[in-house]
Amino acid sequence: MKVALFVTCLADVLYPRVAQSTVAVLERVGCTVTFPADQTCCGQMHTNTGYQRDAGALIRHHVEVFERALDGGADAIVAPSGSCVGSVRHQHAMVARNLGDEALAQRADLVAQRTFELSQLLVDELNLTDVGAYFPHRVTYHPTCHSLRLLRVGDAPYALLRAVAGIELVELPSADQCCGFGGTFSVKNADTSSAMLADKITAVSDTRAEVVTAGDASCLMHIGGGLSRIRAGARTLHLAQILASTRAHPTELIDEPERATR
Repeated sequence: MKVALFVTCLADVLYPRVAQSTVAVLERVGCTVTFPADQTCCGQMHTNTGYQRDAGALIRHHVEVFERALDGGADAIVAPSGSCVGSVRHQHAMVARNLGDEALAQRADLVAQRTFELSQLLVDELNLTDVGAYFPHRVTYHPTCHSLRLLRVGDAPYALLRAVAGIELVELPSADQCCGFGGTFSVKNADTSSAMLADKITAVSDTRAEVVTAGDASCLMHIGGGLSRIRAGARTLHLAQILASTRAHPTELIDEPERATR
């Protein structure tokens, strides 16, 4: 399968190893990965904060970029983010229609149909669970809101994690509860967000996991900040980084923004 990588803003700016790990996993299972270099933000932040006209310009650009990728032979578009894929799937056509551009809405629908979150692509499209990963650590998984409720990825991330050699996968209490990030929600409703984060941190701590993983770098950034402030000892790693880890090339238990400050 030929796959076009939709890298997302956070992976581009703060967590490049998430993108690199996504490519490593896909290439390991036989995919050819291309990177459309003129991609930008998908417009999710603008849409969620009410700036639909500004989002419209970004949506048009996103559609044009990934239409070219599909026309150039890509079978699918993949992103290491349930949140961004949720925006492509559930917001792009809606915003275009709200702006009175039915032609763009129809094009956005076609791009959305070929856009997948990483675990969806691996499990649902490629029928894979074992991707040859090795990660000998105690891990718990946080199912992010968009992946759980918008994309309905279901058991796909768990199936991938259960197949990782050496892993000790432990259940996260109240796993389906939001971590409190919600993009600008955490800024506009800081007290509520902090209370939700405190509950999530307690749940993570109760598992005694070394690592909490998820399919969205944004939620992991929020959870990781809470864990570091109380010196909990647990670290955050994106699902792609665990799946990319092998005996020969193990993933280090350190997140990239902290690495960048050292």
